[in-house]
Amino acid sequence: MLHALHNDALGKLILRLTVAGLLLPHGLTKLLNPGSLTWIGNTLAGQGLPTVLAYGVLVGEVVAPLMALVGWRSRVAGLLMAANMVVAIFLVHMGEVTAFKDNGGWALELQGFFLFGALALVFLGSGRMAWRPD
Repeated sequence: MLHALHNDALGKLILRLTVAGLLLPHGLTKLLNPGSLTWIGNTLAGQGLPTVLAYGVLVGEVVAPLMALVGWRSRVAGLLMAANMVVAIFLVHMGEVTAFKDNGGWALELQGFFLFGALALVFLGSGRMAWRPD
């Protein structure tokens, strides 16, 4: 019975669809609301970084999730999503890294899920159930 549950390709597909499918709406919201890109640009400028880097969020939260969803260059997509989350945590959430919610959960559960799920994609690849398995 347990042997029938051993399916690496299906597990990788579920991981890709979950991480990318849950991150993509965050990127689409930013794409459809240019004010959010302005806010990100201002935040970057406050750190002495060029505001044009704000468009990188569209790569990390729109392009990379789409790549992962279809299974094209999933390791690269995972790396882009992970890098996006590292920047987001650094720019916006550093004060919450050691914080917990009232219910006991980590304050950065969502960001942590995206970061570590994306890193898992980097190391695992797309699996066989992909447009271009890697």
